[in-house]
Amino acid sequence: MKKKILNCLGMMSGTSMDGVDISLIKTDGENFFESIIDKYYEFPDNLYDGLIKIRETINSKEDLKIQKNGIRNLEKQFTLFHASLIDDLKSNFEIDVVGFHGQTIFHSPKNKISFQIGDGNLLAQLIKKKVVFNFRKNDIDHSGQGAPLTPIFHNLISKKINEKNKNISIYLINIGGITNLTKIAKNFDENFMEGYDIGPGNCLIDNWVRKNSRFKYDENGKIASLGKLNELTLNQAIDNFEFNDFKNSLDINDFDISFLRGLDFEEGCTTVTEFTAYLIANGINNLRNKNDDLDLFIFCGGGRKNNFLIKRIENYINNDQGFILKNIDDYNLDGDFIESQAFGYLAARSIYNLPISFPKTTRCLKSISGGEIVDNN
Repeated sequence: MKKKILNCLGMMSGTSMDGVDISLIKTDGENFFESIIDKYYEFPDNLYDGLIKIRETINSKEDLKIQKNGIRNLEKQFTLFHASLIDDLKSNFEIDVVGFHGQTIFHSPKNKISFQIGDGNLLAQLIKKKVVFNFRKNDIDHSGQGAPLTPIFHNLISKKINEKNKNISIYLINIGGITNLTKIAKNFDENFMEGYDIGPGNCLIDNWVRKNSRFKYDENGKIASLGKLNELTLNQAIDNFEFNDFKNSLDINDFDISFLRGLDFEEGCTTVTEFTAYLIANGINNLRNKNDDLDLFIFCGGGRKNNFLIKRIENYINNDQGFILKNIDDYNLDGDFIESQAFGYLAARSIYNLPISFPKTTRCLKSISGGEIVDNN
């Protein structure tokens, strides 16, 4: 039976915690997708500062209990901010459902928890619209890692990208706070696509920049391009790093910048960017199919704008077999809003009880839907 096309508003705030990406899309949750509008809204200073502070204090499930009151107050402020943005959009656009990801402040699959600030019930009450939130819980309840959830959307947009290149293997590499990779099956079968968290993305670079300057991030890799690589520090960091088998999802707490102690600002930025590039390329090299004629690596997420980082990743990718590096913007898709569009798409799939988690993406036991649906119309 043909599904009704819904106007879905996806809302996503990543680990940089500086603001929220909002995307309104039309979709049936399956093969139809059309972008209507994408917008970015910066958080007010007090909300940004509160999110950074609470994120730095949460390192365990116990911390969530200790910080319960602070989290509750911050969650209300966070939700009210999102409601105000939706109220502005409602006057100009029809919205059927909101996919409200929230702000991750603790993610630990081994402890069976992924905690996002954001009250979906309150948001639905305020905006008088259907809201889908808490996307990761059902996956974790079914032995999944809770991430990555975007591969099913990557699979959809890859169909458009690969229309004329049937024999190319496509890999979508999203460099957010964490870097995740989606390996697209050549027949686009969602049951055979694969998803992995492969290393840090912007988290280490952002952390170094925030702690050592007045900036929030290294815009276009300009700071890293000015510094000198400390090869001794880099090699020690690589030697001491515990490489995983890519079966576990990652959190920014899995990485730290203590190995940069003693370096000046620019030197540290160059070195941490090189370290990040090495780990991302290591993931790519280990997960790409062997003996393919040509691999297409498409970068999305905020990290794709870091020209220095992308060049260093390219330097480390094994060139024994051919590959092409592309920016997702080259395909008339806005790389800043892939994740917010994805959560609009996932909201539609939740409404229609379609799977958003798959054994080859999150390691869940079977393909399952997810998200809590609240309808306060």
